Amino acid sequence: MRVFVTGASGWIGSAVVPELIGAGHQVTGLARSDASAAALTAAGAQVHRGTLDDLDSLRSAAAASDGVIHLAFKHDIAFSGDFQGAVDADRRAVEALGEALAGSDRPFVLASGLVGLAPGRVATEQDGHGAGQPSGGARTRLTTAQLTLALASRGVRSSVVRLPPTVHGEGDNGFMATLVGIARDKGVSGYLGDGSNRWPAAHRLDAAHVFRLALEEAPAGSVLHVVADQGVPIRTVAEVIGRQLGIPVAAISPENAGEHFGWLAGFLGADSPASSTLTRELLGWQPTHPGLIDDLDKGHYFHRS
Repeated sequence: MRVFVTGASGWIGSAVVPELIGAGHQVTGLARSDASAAALTAAGAQVHRGTLDDLDSLRSAAAASDGVIHLAFKHDIAFSGDFQGAVDADRRAVEALGEALAGSDRPFVLASGLVGLAPGRVATEQDGHGAGQPSGGARTRLTTAQLTLALASRGVRSSVVRLPPTVHGEGDNGFMATLVGIARDKGVSGYLGDGSNRWPAAHRLDAAHVFRLALEEAPAGSVLHVVADQGVPIRTVAEVIGRQLGIPVAAISPENAGEHFGWLAGFLGADSPASSTLTRELLGWQPTHPGLIDDLDKGHYFHRS
């Protein structure tokens, strides 16, 4: 297939592109900078210059493709205080891409998130389809996923791939790398409360494989979970970080969480375990790369760049 990929040079996208090319697909990646364009060219992909805000450009690229994988998200503004602005831009992009694919039976794969779907219990692919869960930006992002699934009724083989809060691997600059940096700066590896809250996790290369399988095989209206570790206790993560850095491990009180963890405090207390049983049954997917704790123990998160 000729596949248009947004976010193709990002953390997930830079694994998805070689996964697709290795399976014989032709990839065109959205690039908003010269550096992104160069990375895509080096990976063997073609380049479509533009941004998420250039809706006509997104429509034309989608219309010229045999399928679309939408990974891009404005993380820069989302984590600097304008999460609502980021999810609004994402929704407009999804509407434009869906419009270009309507009536074609071509695949459209959307990256979405797992946190907050079913707090305190194991979330499955069947969760998150009703009203009244999150509010604000989180609610908008959930409705964007629901909009994507609804494209199935308009002749699009749409699917939503939900990602855990940490998609880990060498080179990761996300939540785990941030947590390591905080522990190094503070001289203590911290966790909130008793640290029993759980995060699902998956390796970046296992995630890339799910996106390819979704593009190739997922039935219209499918929800898929990229989950290798169902729920890793945050205290266990903190203990590995403390051992690797040679620093103490300690509970951080809720009133001091913001000062200690900064923006990460709002995520760190979430208890969001999740299952991928239905995804594995539907696609025959099996994670083959290291789990989160094994990956942390490899040591690459602790090498200063």
